Amino acid sequence: MDEDRRAAETLGAFYGIETALILGTGLGVMERAIDIRQSHPYAKIPGFPRSTVAGHAGRLLLGRLAGRDVIVMSGRFHLYEGYTAGEVTLPIRVLSRLGVRTLLVSNAAGGLRKGFEPGGVMMITDHINLTGRNPLVGPNRDELGPRFPDMTEPYSKRLASLAREHARAAGIRLEEGVYVQVLGPSMETAAETRMLKALGADAVGMSTVMEVIQAVHCGMEVLAVSAITNVNDPDDYRPATIETVIENAQKAGPAIAEIFRGVLAAL
Repeated sequence: MDEDRRAAETLGAFYGIETALILGTGLGVMERAIDIRQSHPYAKIPGFPRSTVAGHAGRLLLGRLAGRDVIVMSGRFHLYEGYTAGEVTLPIRVLSRLGVRTLLVSNAAGGLRKGFEPGGVMMITDHINLTGRNPLVGPNRDELGPRFPDMTEPYSKRLASLAREHARAAGIRLEEGVYVQVLGPSMETAAETRMLKALGADAVGMSTVMEVIQAVHCGMEVLAVSAITNVNDPDDYRPATIETVIENAQKAGPAIAEIFRGVLAAL
């Protein structure tokens, strides 16, 4: 029996829930907006990797947000931790087996565009994959999705419109742009930052794209929002410590939680 099916079978209370959230680095603060009913450590779910990075709690939650049952991944996995793309995205396949059809993703990202501010939020409208990895490499899982999934709309325009409308009504400044995932764990050099900007990226991080590719393959509708934790100016380059990243992600967390709440309320 494959690992994602085995993991899903241990999570009986989660079956039939159609919405899931992923909380990125420092964004565990978003749990405060959710009525948590159950908590399952990743270590007790068969086949699940372990969160090894600061700012990732490492537990799967069952709760309610905006009157809806939701599954919450409080913490995620990264390629730079040594996991394969398939291991990083195993939770997405488990969510699909449980019945999830809407995925709301958050992450911490470095801003590349002038005008961004630490603690701000950016809705991802498209992405660039610079990791050299793809979770769909290998034999296709026909029961999950097609061999060549379409990527013309990896981020749902419908959900983006709802997020835009609610952010405006709530007085939240919501930037929009292209997110690029790099492998990490080393931060980008000034020259690499210039390259990323030239490629058309507005924010950079080390997560999310693998999960979105897998979610699209599984037929999910995706909304993703980045917490801008620092701004990378190659002409005035300054270090971004993990402490700073977590601190600014926590500042952005309540706004992202409110956007997600508004989107779910409007569905």
